[in-house]
Amino acid sequence: MGALVTLDLPDDSPMLGLPWIITFGPLGEADEWEPVVCGPYERPHALALAEAVVAEEQLMAVVEPLLPALSADEIRGEIAAAQIAAEDEAAQIDQADLYGDFEDVIDEELELAAEQEPVAEPLTAPSEAELRAGFARIAKLLTSKGA
Repeated sequence: MGALVTLDLPDDSPMLGLPWIITFGPLGEADEWEPVVCGPYERPHALALAEAVVAEEQLMAVVEPLLPALSADEIRGEIAAAQIAAEDEAAQIDQADLYGDFEDVIDEELELAAEQEPVAEPLTAPSEAELRAGFARIAKLLTSKGA
């Protein structure tokens, strides 16, 4: 079984309505090959496809939103926001280091939680017809953006 990584978003997040992509790559350092990027999909389809693939193979799948930008300035704004968020996260980590390194404790807690939770069956991958309908909705979303 592989690993799936995605954003944990609140139910009302506007990012849920964006198109999503899946990046498949090697799970371990032993394998070296170029990642495969698929999409765009609607989020539920992306998650189901990623789960179906990693359930059977030792791969990492990263499911993330695709931000359709309409200008270089909009892209620069997204980059600046990401940089500020990274700086804030680094500052929080630095502050946490003042009180000790709790990463080992967190890892142990996550391992215990994983042992206690039953392993869920992967979602059923969407059919070709469901994916095509999703593509149509994404195309409509992308062509109406900013209109």
